[in-house]
Amino acid sequence: MRLAAFTDYGLRVLIVLASTPERQTTTARLAEELAIPYNHLAKVVQDLGRGGYLATQRGAGGGMRLARAPEAIGLGEIVRFLEQRYAIVECFRTDGGECLLTPGCRVRGRLAAAREAFLAELDKTSIAECAHPGPLAGPLNGPLLEDAGSVR
Repeated sequence: MRLAAFTDYGLRVLIVLASTPERQTTTARLAEELAIPYNHLAKVVQDLGRGGYLATQRGAGGGMRLARAPEAIGLGEIVRFLEQRYAIVECFRTDGGECLLTPGCRVRGRLAAAREAFLAELDKTSIAECAHPGPLAGPLNGPLLEDAGSVR
């Protein structure tokens, strides 16, 4: 399975925030630390907020933090949420795609079973179990999760 970069970025955000769930940070700070373009990360953070994974606050003293305990957020749940807009193959699209093999395809069912097995394996693990254990090897030397000033 290959996950979209959007999902990869979302997992990175949650894994880093899970290391100190009581603290908050800003999108700008995470973008720098994780070496992810700010505009891309802002979309990911917005989606994670809509999904109930992040609590965000704009303005002075704002920032983001996990909205739920990291033990209560499963990897499979996150991947399902973030990947919902991406089809594994064309025939999995909501419109059914345009593959001419679809009527007699013998692969589609196997791909669906493989996807479910992949997600079932991820369901066994929480973000807490994947929390980043220490400082990042990113471009900044300071601590990633410091008290946030404001969300950009």
